[in-house]
Amino acid sequence: MNIRAQSVGTAAVYRSSESSPTTASAGQAGLAGRDTTPTGPGRSDDASAVFSSHPAEGDRIGTLSIPVLKRDLPIIEGTGADELKRGVGHFAQSVMPGEEDNCVLSGHRDTVFAQLGKVNIGDQLIVETAAGTFTYEVKRIRIVHKDDRTIIVPTDHAVLTVSTCYPFRYVGSAPDRYVVSADLVMPRQP
Repeated sequence: MNIRAQSVGTAAVYRSSESSPTTASAGQAGLAGRDTTPTGPGRSDDASAVFSSHPAEGDRIGTLSIPVLKRDLPIIEGTGADELKRGVGHFAQSVMPGEEDNCVLSGHRDTVFAQLGKVNIGDQLIVETAAGTFTYEVKRIRIVHKDDRTIIVPTDHAVLTVSTCYPFRYVGSAPDRYVVSADLVMPRQP
């Protein structure tokens, strides 16, 4: 893979120049042969998981706080048009916040994530839910093609992946995604 750094604000951002899969079946690269249903150890359907049950699409599941932006954003289960009109969407096939693996959140670049480019490595993202408060630290910021599905692949530790369309001021359907990845640094606090 050929990667180059791109400076966006004060953050070092990496752009993958490797072409991304564009078909639906190839678009699941990295997930091939893997059941993407959120079950198993640390998954939201597991009785030992942080959450007692998986929320229904459209349910408000918590709040994403971005202290550096002084923003508190509602997190809605699902990433459809209706959910994204109401706030930040939680990708239902990812784990719930605070659980081990990759929790994926998305939002529009011209509403909830209009200032996401001001978030830097080392900044905190805090997710508050009925199950507790989870603090993450930003470890990586990158730009990927809109069809790149590597942002939703499983991880071996608790990660919060936040994405929005990019470029931020692009008019129309943006060709890329701005992706912020953060590691859980402070597990559940009541």
